Amino acid sequence: MNEILGMGGHGPYVWSAYGVTLVVMVYNAWAAYRHQANALARLQQAGAEQETRAKPTVRQIG
Repeated sequence: MNEILGMGGHGPYVWSAYGVTLVVMVYNAWAAYRHQANALARLQQAGAEQETRAKPTVRQIG
């Protein structure tokens, strides 16, 4: 097992590269999720604001 983890002396470099890659990939997924959630919240808020605006009345002339 130590041979596999050590990788002939290159283990610390290889495993730290895997770790950094994993952290970046998890962050990218989390950031995409947050971006989508924020966009949906803004859309819902804009829709609610649009519904509460006063609607123009149509008056007949004559």
